[in-house]
Amino acid sequence: MPQHPYRRLRPARHELPEVGISESGNIRSLHLGTPIIQSSMNVDNPAELVLSYSHAMMAWLLFVDELPQHITQIGLGGGSFARWIDAYLPDTSQTAVDINPQVISIARSMFELPFEGEKFEIIEDDGAEYIKVLRSNTDIILVDGFDGEQIIDSLVAEPFFADCRQALREHGIFVTNWWQNDKRFQTFVRRLREVFENRVLMVPAETHGNVAVMAFQQPPALRDWDKLKKRAEQRATQFALDLPAMLAAIKAQQTHSNRLLTFNDND
Repeated sequence: MPQHPYRRLRPARHELPEVGISESGNIRSLHLGTPIIQSSMNVDNPAELVLSYSHAMMAWLLFVDELPQHITQIGLGGGSFARWIDAYLPDTSQTAVDINPQVISIARSMFELPFEGEKFEIIEDDGAEYIKVLRSNTDIILVDGFDGEQIIDSLVAEPFFADCRQALREHGIFVTNWWQNDKRFQTFVRRLREVFENRVLMVPAETHGNVAVMAFQQPPALRDWDKLKKRAEQRATQFALDLPAMLAAIKAQQTHSNRLLTFNDND
């Protein structure tokens, strides 16, 4: 992840990392106790997804015929996904869950979150606990949960993956942001594949070693590449995302993958 000097806003509380921000030109970034950037906002265009990993996490748009009714976010951070969804998916309701009340407070005051109401709600809770209450309630789950240094253990455990699968609707998609250089990365992938019956795809971010990992309730339609290519081109313009490049990365994995990255859609 990118790093930048930051100033402290509030001290850590209850063993949660302290919250800080940095400013570089028109980019405002959120930090959790370290110089590592957790989330960034273009103050001149708040809906823009600034960090490359956040683009990769939208690759699920390649695989849905209909846009989602509801999206659940585990980890609010600086609200990048909340702002993007509000701008580009105005008919989609969204719930953002964050365990850190300081993050929620700073996001509300300094990161131009959408209006909280019928279409957008913030819940202060442990995301791994909150997801347990959902039963086929949400279409997309976006997980971006770091403690400032590494991913939160409970968000890479098999029980959490199983709870997320239970929370998703019939054609739902689970998406998470992982650090490919983490020595536990392959363990995380193995766990996710076991829970979602090998229906897992990955999209590397353009920079910084992040990888968006997607797991599917139903096998994604990977056989009709022409259809996927057409959808990628259409939605790239609609959503201001380089979806053709993401599709190319997925296709390359199908051609040159190792065992962990191979997706078998012959279920």
